[in-house]
Amino acid sequence: MTHTIQPNNPEATPAPDATDIPAAKAPAGAPASSAPAGSAAAALPTALPAALKRRIPKYSDLAPLMQFKKPEFSKEARLKRASTVWELRDIAKRRTPQAPFDYTDGAAEGEITLRRARQAFLNIEFRPGILRNVSSIDLSTDILGKPSRLPVGIAPTGFTRMMQSEGEYAGSQAAEAAGIPYTLSTMGTASIEDVAAAAPNGRNWFQLYLWTDRDRSLELIERAAKAGNDTLMVTVDTAVAGARLRDVRNGMTIPPALTLTTVLDASYRPAWWFNFLTHEPLTFASLSRYTGTVADLINSMFDPTLTFEDLDWLRETWKGKLVVKGIQTVEDARRVVDHGADGVVLSNHGGRQLDRAPIPFHLLPDVRQAFTADNRDAAIMLDTGIMSGADIVAALALGADFTLIGRAYLYGLMAGGRAGVDRTLQILEKDMARTMALLGVSRIADLTPEHVRLLAK
Repeated sequence: MTHTIQPNNPEATPAPDATDIPAAKAPAGAPASSAPAGSAAAALPTALPAALKRRIPKYSDLAPLMQFKKPEFSKEARLKRASTVWELRDIAKRRTPQAPFDYTDGAAEGEITLRRARQAFLNIEFRPGILRNVSSIDLSTDILGKPSRLPVGIAPTGFTRMMQSEGEYAGSQAAEAAGIPYTLSTMGTASIEDVAAAAPNGRNWFQLYLWTDRDRSLELIERAAKAGNDTLMVTVDTAVAGARLRDVRNGMTIPPALTLTTVLDASYRPAWWFNFLTHEPLTFASLSRYTGTVADLINSMFDPTLTFEDLDWLRETWKGKLVVKGIQTVEDARRVVDHGADGVVLSNHGGRQLDRAPIPFHLLPDVRQAFTADNRDAAIMLDTGIMSGADIVAALALGADFTLIGRAYLYGLMAGGRAGVDRTLQILEKDMARTMALLGVSRIADLTPEHVRLLAK
């Protein structure tokens, strides 16, 4: 026979059971109580629990509470206190002159695209599953035929040693240690060969701006292949340079010029200037034969005449994996795959080119649906707006095979060099593992669109 226990209302005052309360004896000479049995007046007074009685605290009680730590001002302690990428950004802003920081932090024109890209990740609702075994979380995945310990890689960024003197060396070595890909930019301040030497066991990719000067492009392609890069990432959203107004207002130059404003700014960031002035001057390290000005270089690199036929030439020339970065429509995603791309990066250049451009995270489900319908097995990667591991998990759930971070890792770099990049990746990894566990998912492959609901855009 099953005994059913009825739940109690925790807000109700329980009625005392008369059989459980001994009869109280009235004091001698006191009149008998006229209160009816079972009334509040007839109930015995309740003794105050010992824990609620006030007392003078003993030293032995206070000693365990007085955990005064010696203040720590080291780089390691500073980075350890950062629990989010946003907190690394705060540190980076304090330690980096305004012009280099704004070059990283800013976007084109009114920066509407960047704000929308970040808001897109906030405008979701996770849909967790319960009672799943999530005692072990596996964040590993495969991308372009090889394993990656995490579903995120480092995106190509230009002028990286301007942000912090360790630059591309810190990024590539941190990626190597984390077991993820690192992408060197054509506009990088470390050469293809030097990055390969700095991270010999890392998975290094090379990003190319496809020029009409075939000889210059071919030289870079051959050097990348010789240095062991297995993937070439061609950027196609730079027909002309975007209007990056923060750089215009800051009088941004490469390298930064020592004007009265920058000298004043330097007085608040002596460590950055000390590192900058005591290391090798900034150069476009991969462009060994280039001798023109920065403006001339950019004008020659951002070529408005390029077409899909140029992509065909690149596919014939490069024998490794080919990825096209800067895809912003479903139709273009399909077309570049038809022209030989092994993967696409849904990207609007971090909002640094066309303002009010499509948001990669919004585009993602449509591209995944189109590739599935067409039986295309090309990889879908995504960047722009990622600032947490939860953002990465959301992108994977909606159909991305992989993600890339640019600003997020540069904030870590500016906050603390190589150690700061390591800290960025640690934060993202912890975020991803926690988010997946709370979703009831233990493997990347088990994430589905059912785990994420897009709220109103």
